[in-house]
Amino acid sequence: MVCHRVINSVFWCFIFLVVLVTFFTTKVSSSKQSEIEGMEMNVIDQCWRFNPEWRKYRQQLALCSVGYAGKMTNNIGKDLIHYKVTDHSDDPLNPRPGTLRYGASKIQGKVWITFQKDMNIKLVRPLLISSFTTIDGRGVDVHIVDNACLMIYKATNIIIHGIRVHHCRPQAPGMVMGPDGNIMPLGQVDGDAIRLVSASKIWIDHSTLSDCQDGLLDVTRGSTNITISNNWFREQNKVMLLGHDDGFVRDKNMKVTVVYNYFGPNCHQRMPRIRHGYAHVVNNLYMGWVQYAIGGSMEPSLKSQSNLFIAPTVGKKEVTWRKSSNEVGDTWEFYSVGDAFENGASFMETKGGQVTKPNYNPEQNFEVADAKSVRSLTRSSGVLQCSKTSIC
Repeated sequence: MVCHRVINSVFWCFIFLVVLVTFFTTKVSSSKQSEIEGMEMNVIDQCWRFNPEWRKYRQQLALCSVGYAGKMTNNIGKDLIHYKVTDHSDDPLNPRPGTLRYGASKIQGKVWITFQKDMNIKLVRPLLISSFTTIDGRGVDVHIVDNACLMIYKATNIIIHGIRVHHCRPQAPGMVMGPDGNIMPLGQVDGDAIRLVSASKIWIDHSTLSDCQDGLLDVTRGSTNITISNNWFREQNKVMLLGHDDGFVRDKNMKVTVVYNYFGPNCHQRMPRIRHGYAHVVNNLYMGWVQYAIGGSMEPSLKSQSNLFIAPTVGKKEVTWRKSSNEVGDTWEFYSVGDAFENGASFMETKGGQVTKPNYNPEQNFEVADAKSVRSLTRSSGVLQCSKTSIC
């Protein structure tokens, strides 16, 4: 009887130890995963990065966007075409199957593009991306580099995620495959990393853009419902242009969300520069500037909300720049709500008036974090370093 009790006691001690070890092993594993993912993660990343099997469920990403692009539900569904880039070469007129241009321009319909391996892609001509296309670079290291770069021309419902675009160069006029798969003439291109022309419902996320001849990102000629999130903009004079030119009044309808991005080092101006339209610039980190961080002309509206502006050690401390319109004085509307300023940074607001709200619908809306969280929320900006086994 005593012996039975001893055996029984040892058995339950063993079970207790197994449970204890399992509990702490799980806690350590979870703790390590949280450390890698970041304890404080923005709402876009929370949506998919905690899933260790994200590779099996890549399309979950389409439900994670916020801001004016809304949820990218038109990029997924039963009729989705899965396309893998296996060839880094480029033919702008007759692209081969396996190349990026074949998947992004030739194939029509809902296309989800991934990459077989790390690659540098030197585009011969600008890549015109078709509607309902997702370019998903997660898990590999993909560079669009050293010549022509990306253009979204009269297209809609496009996701660009996890791509490095840099050292883009101007292009002379010439022929190229258009976003409808047909050959078309294309005029002079200035050398932007990504240029939007008459585009709508576009989401650019977790990409790294730098060192281009002209700018890094242009939203022009009536483009609207754009979300620019989690990107790293660096080493650039003119960073981001919202609005084509002073005379293009159709850009009054432009609506852009700029959220969770990291600007710097060595970004000089246009983060962004706005003409005519409206921008909600929220929870971004600005690591200095040379001329200004945010500028505008032609009656633009801006709500700068809970950003962190760190002024350069030497030079201009003022965040904003404003160009007078038609010599009648400043008619811009710039408002700062909950922004944080370091190293002497300052923000010249519009006097009087009322802060223009973004007026998001339920699928666009998101909770704005306090500016003190911006460092944490943007520390994973740019292309993510994804492990080969699980988390990203």
